[in-house]
Amino acid sequence: MAKTKELSKDTRDKIVHLHKVGKGYGEIAKQLGEKRSTVGAIIRKWKKLNMTVNLPRTGAPCKISPRGVSMILRKVRNQPRTTRGELVNDLKRAGTTVSKVTVGNTLRRHGLKSCMARKVPLLKPAHVKARLKFANDHMDDPEESCEKVMWSDETKMERFGHNSTKRVWRKKNDEYHPKNTIPTVKHGGGSIMLWGCFSAHGTGRLHCIKERMTGAMYCEILGNNLLPSVRALKMGRGWVFQHDNDPKHTARITKEWLCKKHIKVLAWPSQSPDLNPIENLWRELKLRVSQRQPRNLTDLEKICVEEWAKIPPAVCANLVKNYRKRLTSVIANKGYCTKY
Repeated sequence: MAKTKELSKDTRDKIVHLHKVGKGYGEIAKQLGEKRSTVGAIIRKWKKLNMTVNLPRTGAPCKISPRGVSMILRKVRNQPRTTRGELVNDLKRAGTTVSKVTVGNTLRRHGLKSCMARKVPLLKPAHVKARLKFANDHMDDPEESCEKVMWSDETKMERFGHNSTKRVWRKKNDEYHPKNTIPTVKHGGGSIMLWGCFSAHGTGRLHCIKERMTGAMYCEILGNNLLPSVRALKMGRGWVFQHDNDPKHTARITKEWLCKKHIKVLAWPSQSPDLNPIENLWRELKLRVSQRQPRNLTDLEKICVEEWAKIPPAVCANLVKNYRKRLTSVIANKGYCTKY
């Protein structure tokens, strides 16, 4: 049952005063907008104790003193990876002996809980500075400018592993029933590399990279997939191409090809996958593919192409429409990684 809000002392005194002048429980409750049972409880307490304030509640005293609480909170704020065992030892050295459970409960009462640390790209000071500059430079861009961007990236798609992680409802001893397990094989069962692109108008072509990619191969991929995607999505004139700073993307042969085709490239800060909305589409694609459970790598490639084409244009449009939120998050986090 949810905890109710305690009535103020003024309200309690009004209830007692109205009772003294002869009004009944129901009449008082209606006048003050309180429950009849609440009014009755306060009046009975006044008759018994001649007071309306709450008496101190009984309970076990806190094992950690306020000073000890401040000490462990300060330690956790400065060093978030501190373990409960280390905090127990710190308190013991300060003269307080408590268990790990007590320390955990104390931290939770102050809004802290133990979570898995998120994996993010390694950011050097130069990366942070470049990300912050990019966010500030594009913060005031009109929404139409984002709709002119063709976003692209590569990703690795595995048959098994994280792509197939699912939760199941089961009974206590049914954890190894075939329906409640996820079959795995060594080395992930194989994987494929994909290159894809999209804009606010929808998904472009998806290409499976068969060999180790070079600058020349990347140019071939762009010629066979990027330009047809631009035409199919009716990007029109003035569109901009986005890709990251992978060595194949910044190779001389790639720059010359892009220049020859008169393709404008969006200057991109390194180590910034959270700024590229295509990462959200890769996540969507992997969820869709895992539900179809591909039998082999050929089947995996076929399913990827089919599911990529099925992603609704509205999803793409919404990612681009909310792009300013990504920039705002980078600025708010002073250039460091964000939830996107």
